[in-house]
Amino acid sequence: MSGGKTISLEFFPPREESAREKLVVAARELVARKPAYVSVTYGAGGSTRSGTADTVRLMQSLGVDTAPHLSCIGSSRSELREILDEYREQGIRRIVALRGDLPSGMGRYPGEVHYANELVSLIREHSGDWFHIEVAAYPEVHPQAGSAAADLQHFIDKVKAGSNGAITQYFFNADAYFDFVERVRAQGVDVPIVPGIMPITNYKQLARFSNMCGAEIPRWLESRLVDFGDDLASLRAFGADFVTEMSQRLLDQGAPGLHFYTLNNAEATLAVWERLDVA
Repeated sequence: MSGGKTISLEFFPPREESAREKLVVAARELVARKPAYVSVTYGAGGSTRSGTADTVRLMQSLGVDTAPHLSCIGSSRSELREILDEYREQGIRRIVALRGDLPSGMGRYPGEVHYANELVSLIREHSGDWFHIEVAAYPEVHPQAGSAAADLQHFIDKVKAGSNGAITQYFFNADAYFDFVERVRAQGVDVPIVPGIMPITNYKQLARFSNMCGAEIPRWLESRLVDFGDDLASLRAFGADFVTEMSQRLLDQGAPGLHFYTLNNAEATLAVWERLDVA
């Protein structure tokens, strides 16, 4: 990537064989463009751990640097150490360290490690500098945070515990990213903070995801997407234009790269990536 800018991608483990076949096709098409690395999401409490491991092996077979997500919720320290050892044996050198979502109906965090900064500390204590560790960042504030200041401190704690960089939750307001980075830098934290990018392909799906994770869809943007109704082709063309323009602005104004939430779909990601001035 020119100017040191990097593109990375996120995939999720498929649950059915037909979905796996689609993932293989999409992954091959995207990996051919040589991303810096790909990440693979993780299910807490054992729900998709085997799926994560299978998908990690698939990505490695395609010759791309692969970073498994590792969630600490619902896991014991010994289980987490075992997973780290398995990844090290596979030659994995990157980890995306996350707290993970609290299982439905649980009133408190299960397991022995409750927060991402504790997970980062465990990884460093157990594996030293073997893994490059990415953590999550929330430019629009984590939905469960008590305040913006508290959320910022949580992020700083994760960095001080030993993380090398961060990937943000997706957003549709570039100024939120720039404000977050400015506040982080003011606290003396200088790790790379890569914007997470969500292609726009389906309004109802996007609204559901955004409601769950606390990502704001600006009112004007939401109104435009609603107006397209069932005209998905026009919605996707508009969405690609909007996300490309925002992504280019992020790169031009200092973002170290972009991390695409692909949803295992090559077309939507490429509709943006191929138009960016990064390669």
